[in-house]
Amino acid sequence: MRADEIAMKAAHLISGDREKTHGDKGANLANIARLWNAWLEIRFGVSGLSGADVAKLMGLLKIARMESGQFNLDDAIDGCGYIAIAGELDAPVITRR
Repeated sequence: MRADEIAMKAAHLISGDREKTHGDKGANLANIARLWNAWLEIRFGVSGLSGADVAKLMGLLKIARMESGQFNLDDAIDGCGYIAIAGELDAPVITRR
């Protein structure tokens, strides 16, 4: 699969199937951040993750998976999607649609 096809598949997933399954991506990632922050606070005495941070960390998880085991195209597609979501959440409001 070509890079543009991977990106298009990721775009389709994050704006279609995944949102239908998991709800609003920003709200979902903010909920994950709150839960992870609670765990980080209890475990290490630190917190402060945002939804965008969670998306970036999930992108890193997908990169780590690409480096172990057999090749799985879904890791590249999902990683692309998570990084795109992080960019959307980090972008100033005036650049969002």
